[in-house]
Amino acid sequence: MKSGSLFCALPCNRLPVQLMSQVRVYTSNGQKKDLGSEDKNVSTPEDSVRKVGTESSLQTSERAKRLGGRDTGNADQKQTFLKEPIQVKVKAVLKKREYGPKYTQNNFITGVRAINEFCLKSSDLDQLRKIKRRSPHDDTETFTVYLRSDVEAKSLEVWGSPEALARERKRRKEAEIKYRENLFRNQRLLKEYREFFGNTKPRSSAAAMFFKGPGKVVMVAICINGLNFFFKLLAWVYTGSASMFSEAIHSLADTCNQALLALGISQSARTPDPSHPYGFTNMRYIASLISGVGIFMMGAGLSWYHGIMGLLHPHPIESLLWAYCILAGSLVSEGATLLVAINEIRRSARAKGLSFYQYVVQSRDPSTNVVLLEDAAAVLSVAVAATCMGLTSLTGNPYYDSVGSLGVGTLLGTVSAFLIYTNTEALLGRSIQPEQLQRLTELLESDPVVRAIHDVKATDMGMSKVRFKAEVDFDGRVVTRSYLEKQDIEQLLQEIQQVKTLEELEAFMLKHGENIIDTLGAEVDRLEKDLKQRNPDVRHVDLEIL
Repeated sequence: MKSGSLFCALPCNRLPVQLMSQVRVYTSNGQKKDLGSEDKNVSTPEDSVRKVGTESSLQTSERAKRLGGRDTGNADQKQTFLKEPIQVKVKAVLKKREYGPKYTQNNFITGVRAINEFCLKSSDLDQLRKIKRRSPHDDTETFTVYLRSDVEAKSLEVWGSPEALARERKRRKEAEIKYRENLFRNQRLLKEYREFFGNTKPRSSAAAMFFKGPGKVVMVAICINGLNFFFKLLAWVYTGSASMFSEAIHSLADTCNQALLALGISQSARTPDPSHPYGFTNMRYIASLISGVGIFMMGAGLSWYHGIMGLLHPHPIESLLWAYCILAGSLVSEGATLLVAINEIRRSARAKGLSFYQYVVQSRDPSTNVVLLEDAAAVLSVAVAATCMGLTSLTGNPYYDSVGSLGVGTLLGTVSAFLIYTNTEALLGRSIQPEQLQRLTELLESDPVVRAIHDVKATDMGMSKVRFKAEVDFDGRVVTRSYLEKQDIEQLLQEIQQVKTLEELEAFMLKHGENIIDTLGAEVDRLEKDLKQRNPDVRHVDLEIL
C-alpha cells in the first residue's frame, strides 16, 4: 500500500485555509512506502487510494474557487499547507488451515491394526519408524505405534498396487467368514455331543466359591432346610396340624430360595464381557430379590391360606408327640444355620469397619442376609408353632393352631418385605455413605493440579464395589509447570529464539501443545490410581475434564 495526498479546503469569511494531509500506510510485510515515489504507470490496489484522494482534492479545489469568487478580498492571501503523517498498522492474522492429507498422513496406527488392515506381517513393520506413545490405561506401559503414511507405503511396496491389496483384503474377509461358520458348526456339534453323552467338562473353579464365605453359608442352609422340609412334611401327614403344614411350607420355601441364591452366587462370578463391562455382581441382588418375592408368595401366602381355612373349617388334631420331636430337631438345625450366618456377617462387617446392624441394613452381602433372616424367621416360627400347638393340646381348641399358622405367615411376610426393599434399593444404584464420599472429595480437592470439582457421584454397585464419577476443573498453570519441570529449559529457550515465521511458530505450538495434553492425561491417570489405592472399594473411576 502506498501513500497519497488529500486536499481539502475549509470555508471561512476571512481566511480560506487549505490543508494537505499525507497518508502513510504500511504493507503486511512491514515496509513503509511513499505514494509519490512509486511508478505511476503501475496499477495497484494502492493506486486507487491515491486516485480517490486526487479526485477529492479537485472537487474541494473547485468549491474553494467558487467561494473565493464571492469574496475577492480574501482571494489574494496565501494558502497554508499543513502536513500531518497518519500511521495505519495492519495486524498479521494466521491463515485458517484446511486439514487435508498433509495432516491426516501423520495419524498413528497400532501394530495389530496395521497387520490386519493392510495385510502385513510383523517382520514388515520392523523396518518402519517406531514411535512410543503413552498408554491411556494406568496399568499398561507405553506402547509402540507407526505412522499411517509409512504403513500405507509399506503395504503398496509389499502388494504392488492398491488393487492387489483390495483383492487380498477380500480374500481374507471371505476366509474369516468361512472360519466363523465352521466354528459355529463345531460348537453346535459339541453341544449335541454333550447332550447325548453327558457333559464331561471338569468342574469350574467357580465351584470353590461354595466352600467359603457366603457360598458356604448358602450350601449349609440348603442341606439343613431340605432335611427339615422332609421331616416336617411327614409330621403334618401324621398329625394334620395347620401349624406343622406352615412349617413344612416354610422349610420348602427356604430350600428353593437358597438354591436360587446359590445360582446367583455362581452367576456373579462370571467374567465381564463387552455386553456387561461392569461384571455380573448384581446377580446376587437379583437372586435375593426373587427369593424375597418367593418367600412372600409361597411361604406367607400358603401359611395365611391354611390358617384361614383352619379357622373356617376346624378339625381335631391327632397326637402331637412326633410333631414336638420334629420341631425340636428343626429348632436345633435352624439355630445352627443361624449361627453360621451370624458369624459370617460379623466377620465381614468387622473387615468393612461397620456394625452388625449397618451391614445387614445396607445389604452388603445379600446372600448371607437372606440366610440370616430366613433362619431367624424359622427359629421364631418354630417357637410360635410349638406354642400354639401346645395351647391346642392343653385346651383341645384347634383355633390356636390356626392362629399359629397365621402368625408364621405374618412373620414370613415381614421378612420378605424387608428383603424386597433392601435389594431393590441396591439394584437402583444408591449412593455410598456421606463420610466415604467426603473422603473421596477431599482427596481430589487437596491435589494441587485440581482447581475445583463438580457433579460428584459415587454409586454403590454392590458387593463392596463403588463407581466414582466427577467433573474436574484442572489448573492449567500447574499442568504446564509439571510439563516444564520435565523439560530442558535452556533447550526450550533456544527453540523459542529460533522461531521466525508463522509456520515455525505453529509447529512449535503443536509439538508442545500435544505434550501438555499428554501430561494432563498422565495427571488424570495418577488421580484415578490414588483414589483406587486409598479406597479399595472404588473399582471404577470416571474423571471428566472441564
